[in-house]
Amino acid sequence: MKLSILMPVYNEEARLEEALKQALNVQYPCEIEMVVVNDGSKDRTAEILAAATDPRLRPIHHPVNQGKGAAIKTAVQNATGKYMVILDADLEYDPEDIPKLMRPVLDGGVDVVYGNRTFGSHASFSFWYVMGNKAVTTFANIMFNCYISDLETCFKLMPVELYRSLNIKSKGFGMEAEATGKLLRRGIRPYEVPITYHARTREEGKKITWRDGVEALWIITRERIRKPPRAEAA
Repeated sequence: MKLSILMPVYNEEARLEEALKQALNVQYPCEIEMVVVNDGSKDRTAEILAAATDPRLRPIHHPVNQGKGAAIKTAVQNATGKYMVILDADLEYDPEDIPKLMRPVLDGGVDVVYGNRTFGSHASFSFWYVMGNKAVTTFANIMFNCYISDLETCFKLMPVELYRSLNIKSKGFGMEAEATGKLLRRGIRPYEVPITYHARTREEGKKITWRDGVEALWIITRERIRKPPRAEAA
């Protein structure tokens, strides 16, 4: 098994070097590659990636910013692993948790694993951020009559070919809701593993806003009512 770690990056020069170091220093239970997509950054991101020498690192550059969903799409197109997991470069997620996400897959019987964040005083951006995340997740549970704990988690581990088959169209943060909505439409319920999480503040570079939450609600609704393609319906 080979795991592709996909890292979208946009103007993260203050954190990128440490994010790469942490991810590459983890003792993974299988072969890995890191596909890092510089999504049109205007800071030193390109220089930092050019200076990295680890052979497992594969940098790709977008000439202009296109959004997280677009960066992940590029990364998936270039991934050579059997499985993939998304890891942002903002240091909010601990790559040491990735082997924990892999364990259910390696043990057999599980293909999709989500990292479930537990929000606390040290691990939440704001009250409204946490409530918004819970509202979007609850809405998805109602729409699809299921129970997942954290729809918006960055840590989504699944087969590369499965993600490709989802044909994600959202170019921004909406890709999180779209990916989950399309999995739930297929009857795929993610296995959840608890992870550590440390949210950064807006001053530290937090990018997601309430508009992304509204978009997520629309995407979930669209995926729930959308008529399945003929092959999927069969």
